[in-house]
Amino acid sequence: MIPRLKPMVYRLAGLSVFWLVVSGIGLSQGPAKDPGVRGGPPSAGTSFSGLSTGLTQLFQAGAAKFAKTDTVAGDGLGPRMNFNSCVGCHAQPAMGGSSARINPQFAFVNSPDHGANQLPSFITQNGPTREARFKKLNKTTLDGGVHDLFTIAGMKGAETCKLAQPDFATELRKNNVIFRVPTPVFGAGLIEQIQDSTIAANVATQSGLAAKSGLGIKGKLNIVVSGNTATGQSSRIMGEANANANDGTIARFGWKAQNKSLLLFAGEAYNVEMGITNELFQTEREEECQLFMTPNDFTDPTQKGLDVLSDIEKFAAFMRLLAPPVPSTTEPGGAASISSGKTLFTTVGCSVCHTPSLRTSKFSQIPQLRDQEAQLYSDLAIHQMGPNLDDGVKQGQAEGNEFRTALLWGLGQRVFFLHDGRTNDLVKAIQEHRGGNGRNASEANAVIKKFDRLSEQHKQDLLNFLRSL
Repeated sequence: MIPRLKPMVYRLAGLSVFWLVVSGIGLSQGPAKDPGVRGGPPSAGTSFSGLSTGLTQLFQAGAAKFAKTDTVAGDGLGPRMNFNSCVGCHAQPAMGGSSARINPQFAFVNSPDHGANQLPSFITQNGPTREARFKKLNKTTLDGGVHDLFTIAGMKGAETCKLAQPDFATELRKNNVIFRVPTPVFGAGLIEQIQDSTIAANVATQSGLAAKSGLGIKGKLNIVVSGNTATGQSSRIMGEANANANDGTIARFGWKAQNKSLLLFAGEAYNVEMGITNELFQTEREEECQLFMTPNDFTDPTQKGLDVLSDIEKFAAFMRLLAPPVPSTTEPGGAASISSGKTLFTTVGCSVCHTPSLRTSKFSQIPQLRDQEAQLYSDLAIHQMGPNLDDGVKQGQAEGNEFRTALLWGLGQRVFFLHDGRTNDLVKAIQEHRGGNGRNASEANAVIKKFDRLSEQHKQDLLNFLRSL
């Protein structure tokens, strides 16, 4: 990193030579590079400080369930699933995060109880944790649904099950498979408590500023409306449904802001990712190897204390009480570089979509969530991102090339980027935002052009700022 020094005046042969040593001027600077995953201990993964005893106990109960490895006989795992625990997919840099450096799905097929499962070619030891979706069922019928990687066939408690894994090899040859990686859930309780009016007003303001600046950014909200499934396609195929149909409010969780609440987010993930039915999703996605009563997870009044609650209630509580990541003020690159990068983040136009902060409601029942400035770096709106990121999947009012503005808090310790985890290089992730023209143009095109015009030092400052988050 180039040090920032005050201008110096040298007098040579009676001439004044001004040697400016400032960002990008006077010293050579190589191409800007992603500093990589920020070192040090995890900056997230703990509860909000100052919680009451009761809320602390609820957080701990939720964390225990989030970390638990589920089984066929004990929990109703499957018949199809992507993994057998929440923390397996939400692990980096701590419980509640995203894909870890070492993929647990890779190790699953070598575990003692892996049944008849084989490893799909797109799951690698050092690659991201993934779910797979098929764009089409056949030449004429759209799909878009999650096709789980594994089945319980041959696992303990399912020895008689003969359910086969999807034929991923054939679908890959047809270019019919797209991927999603887990979204971090740090600070999710704050996001849940941002009022619709705050989100809508911010999008209107930012869109107006973008129009004046010629950035071409619009953005829209994924509104929960009557008849709108979470996917806009067959809920039977997708294993997803909108439990809030017709309430007219703003959905905000998931890659396309397709889920309204943390409880819905938890219930859907339990069913789709782990195959465990619950009080929100009571029907098995695959009935060929249904072995147990449904729902597998339920409220149990015969228990005492917090054990009465269903797992999905505990999952939602854990996410709701999970504190947001704490940014670094000095790493990487030093305080001056980070400060410069923060300013550039706004001047380039990144902050139009990645709104630095939104304030939560004054009416939350939980003091730690009430009237707080959530520094999430997202407007929670969906934006057209062009052909590079188009996955062909419609969810609610989000089209195939539209995605919710990704939250940037915690980015400094994230390994994989974009909805499919296609890169671990922050520079490439930024460049992938560009693409298309006319009606298919990415709303980020003008911003990426401004980023490209920065000096390499200024690009480095911006990258350092992002990795400080």
